[in-house]
Amino acid sequence: MDLETLLATYDRRVPRYTSYPTAPQFSPAVDAGRLRGWLGALADDTPLSLYLHVPFCAELCWFCGCHTTVAQRPEPLARYAAALLDEIDLLAGAIGRSLPVRHIHWGGGTPTALSPAWMIAIASRLRARFAQAPDAEVAVEVDPRTLTDAAADAMAAIGVTRASLGVQDFDPVVQAAVHRHQSFAVTEAAAQRLRARGIGGINLDLIYGLPHQTEAGVAETVARALSLGPDRVAVFGYAHVPWLKRHQKLLDEAALPGPPARFAQRAAAERVILAAGYEAVGLDHYALPEDSLAVAARAGRVRRNFQGYTTDTAPVLLGLGASSIGVLPDGYVQNETAIPAWHAALRDGRLPIARGVVLTAEDRLRRAVIEQVMCGGEVDLPAIAARHGMAADTLLDAGPALRAQAADGLIRWDGARLKVTARGRPFVRAVASAFDAYLRPDAVRHAAAI
Repeated sequence: MDLETLLATYDRRVPRYTSYPTAPQFSPAVDAGRLRGWLGALADDTPLSLYLHVPFCAELCWFCGCHTTVAQRPEPLARYAAALLDEIDLLAGAIGRSLPVRHIHWGGGTPTALSPAWMIAIASRLRARFAQAPDAEVAVEVDPRTLTDAAADAMAAIGVTRASLGVQDFDPVVQAAVHRHQSFAVTEAAAQRLRARGIGGINLDLIYGLPHQTEAGVAETVARALSLGPDRVAVFGYAHVPWLKRHQKLLDEAALPGPPARFAQRAAAERVILAAGYEAVGLDHYALPEDSLAVAARAGRVRRNFQGYTTDTAPVLLGLGASSIGVLPDGYVQNETAIPAWHAALRDGRLPIARGVVLTAEDRLRRAVIEQVMCGGEVDLPAIAARHGMAADTLLDAGPALRAQAADGLIRWDGARLKVTARGRPFVRAVASAFDAYLRPDAVRHAAAI
């Protein structure tokens, strides 16, 4: 099958599989009361990860798919930070004991939009209410354009070990098209500012598939980004979903690259990264061989959650902030997405849960299979089913899709064991979707697989 036919067949709208079931399956049937029950059932030694969502930016990038808004005054940020302190107390009170924390991730939006004093206050409250491990990974997403010395000082003060710098693309034409102006010099200065304060873990986030991007331009951006010496690089395909994110309608759709061009841009980025000595991790992450993510990938210990590929093995991820999602052994919970509704719940002394989903035994099995496909590219279906106390026949509905994928060279499949081929790796989301019992062929919510 030639590439054009392959793309026409498999470059369809499928989830990113940072969860399973995915967010469209969440419902109000899971509420704050359900979360309290789940938290109360946790063992006293259950390790936690914490995610703090800060939905504010200095300006809106037109490609953005995050839950965020523009804040031009300090007052909304201060109100939000104060409410985060209240949510920390509510959540810790619902747990009723100080559980160990291994990972903390500040995401957004732009977490450093909060003042340094508020970042320190929030981090201090987390330490007071949870048993944060001395070697916990503390990661913060950073917009290099707004990173100040004071913000970098605050990050060092709260023990940040890793920073993810948004780059996207260095081409001024592309930057103008997506309303994000960021020079290489600004990005370099941000990395230097962080390293000077002992924050040595640097991730760079890049995007292909934006308006006016070309294969050569993407390769040049990647090469310049790698000259900064990041430990990890993530290369995401732009998700064009203007029916969900209305500001994306500001982009010139005629300038968006089509599927073959997107595929070529992804391949060009990967060639440059692999030639520089990085190792591929899952679908879209790359790490230096000595980095903990690459080490975990070689050992088959990489996990996938809402932050992408991670070394985090904690069974519980608790989300704080508007729109954040938590994961527990029993299911998923999501906070109110609208900031006013989130504030209102906290003012009333309520955990701001809006929706979620209860996991069934079959959900857990399918989630484990999908995660193994997404992370390691291979899975033994009878073995993983046995570990879940179920028969592999539970997954028989995936058979027709898997046989077609094998015939098209995306996977090797003998009826029991599946392995994604080099040809199939760019299509791994489509491979994983064979095990998604909820996905409908006419789904439009999701972005294209490539």
